[in-house]
Amino acid sequence: MSMLDIWLGILHGLRITAAVTAYGLVFAVPFALVFGVAQFLTTGLTRFLVTAVIEFWRSSAVVVLLFVFYYVLPVMGVTLSAMTVSALVLGLNSGGYASQAVRAGLQSLPAGQREAGMALGLSRPAILLLIELPQALVAMSPTFVNNLIQLVKATSLVSLVTLTDMTFRAKEISQTEYDPVAIYSALLLAFFVVCYPIALAGRWLEARVNPESGAPRGI
Repeated sequence: MSMLDIWLGILHGLRITAAVTAYGLVFAVPFALVFGVAQFLTTGLTRFLVTAVIEFWRSSAVVVLLFVFYYVLPVMGVTLSAMTVSALVLGLNSGGYASQAVRAGLQSLPAGQREAGMALGLSRPAILLLIELPQALVAMSPTFVNNLIQLVKATSLVSLVTLTDMTFRAKEISQTEYDPVAIYSALLLAFFVVCYPIALAGRWLEARVNPESGAPRGI
């Protein structure tokens, strides 16, 4: 097989890679916002519990979580599809990292804005939704794009739970064509082709939402 044939064969798994990424975002975005805000607002024992949940998903090895959720839970009577397990594990792992960007973005805002909102008679939830979160989301947009790229790259692990993503297709091709250099170079190129446009879109978005930072540089 030529390099082009190998690359096109690997791209047959792009649909699964894209699906896992999309479903993963369904878990990642709400988790990041809810737990990031909760960690910012809470104190004491409640903050400790929120942090513990974040650190579980952020600090645990994704490979181990995939195996536990896909192979161990059925022993306990809980069976989840490979797609659900992959989206859940990768999404919450990415959400754990993104939650820290949410918390840091909120903490970076001047306390005077919150005090001004309270002086105007706004409730704490209203201040959060109308004043703090909009500004924090602008500051967090580059980090969110980075997390999205990390999520796409992490889908290379879902072949461990039988999903036929791009990495799985590369393994299939390697069983019939012993040419590891060409196969895994093509896999590397496939992920680059998927991730680089996301990076460019992220730079465009950053320039739009934060024009004060100037036009993005580089390629």
